[in-house]
Amino acid sequence: MTSTGDAAPTRRRRFGVLRQRDFRLLWIGETASGLGTSITGVALPLIAVVVLRVDTFAVGLLAAVVWLPWLVIGLPAGAWVDRLRKRPVLVAGNLVSAAMYASVPVAAWLGALTFAHLLAVAAVCGVATVFFSTAYHAYVPAVLDGRDLLEGNARLQGSEAATRVIGRGAAGLVADAFGAVSGLLIDAVTFVVSTACLLSLRVREPVPAAPARGDTLRRQIGEGLRFVVHDRYLRPMVMYGALVNLALMGYQGIQIVFLVRTVGANAATVGGLIMAGSLGGIAGALIATAVGRRFGTARGMLLLQLVTGPFALLLPLTTPGPGLLLFAVGSFTVGAGIVACNIVLGGFRQSYCPPHLLGRVVATTMMLNHSTIPIGSLLGGFLGDLLGLRPTMWIMAGLLAPCSLILALSPMRSRRDLPGASEPRPAATVQGSQTK
Repeated sequence: MTSTGDAAPTRRRRFGVLRQRDFRLLWIGETASGLGTSITGVALPLIAVVVLRVDTFAVGLLAAVVWLPWLVIGLPAGAWVDRLRKRPVLVAGNLVSAAMYASVPVAAWLGALTFAHLLAVAAVCGVATVFFSTAYHAYVPAVLDGRDLLEGNARLQGSEAATRVIGRGAAGLVADAFGAVSGLLIDAVTFVVSTACLLSLRVREPVPAAPARGDTLRRQIGEGLRFVVHDRYLRPMVMYGALVNLALMGYQGIQIVFLVRTVGANAATVGGLIMAGSLGGIAGALIATAVGRRFGTARGMLLLQLVTGPFALLLPLTTPGPGLLLFAVGSFTVGAGIVACNIVLGGFRQSYCPPHLLGRVVATTMMLNHSTIPIGSLLGGFLGDLLGLRPTMWIMAGLLAPCSLILALSPMRSRRDLPGASEPRPAATVQGSQTK
């Protein structure tokens, strides 16, 4: 009798939130979609270079178009998502992306594929991603109890990091065996799998309240933006995320050139070193829940960032031979710290924000965080040409290393755990955020 009683808790601890049917389906669908997206991240520029033979600027333009929708429609998308049930938005986003990605191999097989077609696919799928990502982050709390959000986000982030490793490797194999355009067909299939999982969920999502009379889209966008800007926890988190993305993209945009031309690494070595960062992301997902429970979500996150951030300074120290280990260790540790931080902050945002504002808060924070990505890429390339690759790596690593001080100087420094619900605002602030 004793052994039977002990077995159930052990099994619950072993499988955790994956024992819950709805979350398991959500996780399977997102993992499948993440695998396809990772393949597409390599396949799309590969098609542009190998099949259409475009120049370097065109490849950069293709990458920029993917992120542009966040800057253009990120804020209104959050307001729209808050007005709608989330699952239909997720299904629509999946089906649009599946159709667009499937159109590329079809056009290639018909001899009608053009670069304009690729740009259109990237733009439309970028818009679908904005809506999907916003609705997805707002939908997870409907599937999981608040106590399980940290573990659930760790599972989702862990699978995302793992599929990033597998997908990038699989993309090259698929391209060699079946042609570059076949990778997008695989991605289209994974979106269909994700849709099937979403449609199989049993959770009943409450219907959002209808907007009050005079509650315009512009006012709703302003309400979400003010909530983020005036909140003493969300504001430093957004500042931290934006600065980290600026520094990350600043060195990631030139790291391959740095490794090849300055360090002298071959293609296989470069692939392994880049993979180290993704493997670090998996490690970060594995330790995030344990660290949060052991030290507290606020204290544990700060500790991880203070410890892992300075490892970025190993990257510009990379030299041929044994010195390559510096890049691997730096990428692995920085990747682990950032993914662990994303898990904690994602769970905090989902439990902290009022449900009727969650879509707008997610869209606002992601838009602000993503706004520095193209800036970082351009800055890294500009400084690389102006100052050289290694000095630019030093500048970007030096910018990334102390970013955790933004969090350390915020109100969370005095807390063990991040708050579970938004704190009362001063009367003037509350009145300013109302939409009536």
